[in-house]
Amino acid sequence: MSTEEHKKPVFRELQADDNDPEITEISSLCFNCGKDGMTKLLLTKIPFYKEIILMSFECDHCGCKNNEVQSGEKIQEKGVLIRVSVTSPIDLNRQVIKSDYATVKIPEIEFEVPPQSKRGEITNIEGILSRCIAGLEQDQPVRKALDPESAEKIEAFIQVLIDTKKCEKPFTLIIDDPSGNSFVENLNAPHVDPALTITHFERNKEQNHLVGIYEEELKEIKEEEEGETDAALGDNVTPDTLADEVLHFGTNCPSCNAPCETNMKLTNIPFFKEVIIMATNCEACGHRTNEVKSGSGINEKGVKITLRITDPIDLSRDVLKSETCSLSIPELDFEVGAGTLGGKFTTLEGLLVAMKDQLTGQNPLMCGDSATLALKERMQEFNEKLENIISGKTFGCRIVLDDPAGNSYLQNVYAPEADPEMEIVYYQRTFEHNEELGLNDMKLEDYEENE
Repeated sequence: MSTEEHKKPVFRELQADDNDPEITEISSLCFNCGKDGMTKLLLTKIPFYKEIILMSFECDHCGCKNNEVQSGEKIQEKGVLIRVSVTSPIDLNRQVIKSDYATVKIPEIEFEVPPQSKRGEITNIEGILSRCIAGLEQDQPVRKALDPESAEKIEAFIQVLIDTKKCEKPFTLIIDDPSGNSFVENLNAPHVDPALTITHFERNKEQNHLVGIYEEELKEIKEEEEGETDAALGDNVTPDTLADEVLHFGTNCPSCNAPCETNMKLTNIPFFKEVIIMATNCEACGHRTNEVKSGSGINEKGVKITLRITDPIDLSRDVLKSETCSLSIPELDFEVGAGTLGGKFTTLEGLLVAMKDQLTGQNPLMCGDSATLALKERMQEFNEKLENIISGKTFGCRIVLDDPAGNSYLQNVYAPEADPEMEIVYYQRTFEHNEELGLNDMKLEDYEENE
């Protein structure tokens, strides 16, 4: 394989001038005649959506053909739980991206669609209900002939779904996705939607198995990586040598999934703490990313930092935003939840630019043909206000960093004196905060004993 071929993304967009789309051909068994047929695989991506695998099978012996599409998207670090309060017909038009592993529930009518019972899809809330109704109605004639009693009960429940679809009464739609790849449209975007609640959670053992992750394999991979790291560092490993060392390890590009290299370094932020900075540069697609993780665990208290921007120099302040930190701009009625931008060590201007790029370039329902005219107008107005803040034309707005783990930092340009434009508040975490951080399940005393 040449160097040029090696640098091509694994999942590429379909283009008419691409002479080498890298179609993989595999000889496989034909289930119709039992002889060998040919399966062709094409790895591609849908713009603003996700990676997919196109599969085509054809048997020259019996003429049997079959086409199938499978998801090629990666499993996110955390699962996602989405709650939508549906109170009007407008809510039924919310666009929904549902993965194969998502469970759909409506508690008010005790309705549930289990994971992997249907393929992942792009639809809306009304479409989810319509497909469920169509699925239940499909075999009703046969049921009425063989089991009239069950058919009557199903007919009654179909009517309940039809009434729910008409939105005669408010109801709650819950999407529980361990893979973290489901999404529901925010009708007030880019502002906060009071009817939409999104919570990220750590997967348990059963959920890991559902998405194809097994602890034994992860443990072996971790031990292998630790062995490679120890071999690279040598025997004389001390905190001082580790701080001066830049570690390199292989990974996959988060954009195109091509093999690339990630650099990692332990560094110390003055007046704060040690952090781990990781940077990835993909030669295949040019994607660059950096991420910051705390090197000292979770603090006893959470921290809330509020900065009022009064001068263009405020945009040059260093900022460390951990992956557990949320960011908000009250004057714009805007909030970015924890985990959205990941951990970043940059300037305040760089953080706002990354936030803007995330909104305009990587959101599947805020750009392209999926966006409505009203949403495009709101996004244009919001981007103009945000751009005025980034360019230093608008002053007086507040930037709020809220980190329950206490691992975020904003530079005090008056240090060691107090900053008159910055307020730092330390607070006790709530039960919900500890639940999201996984602290409620930790056993800190006698943890070696079997319960």
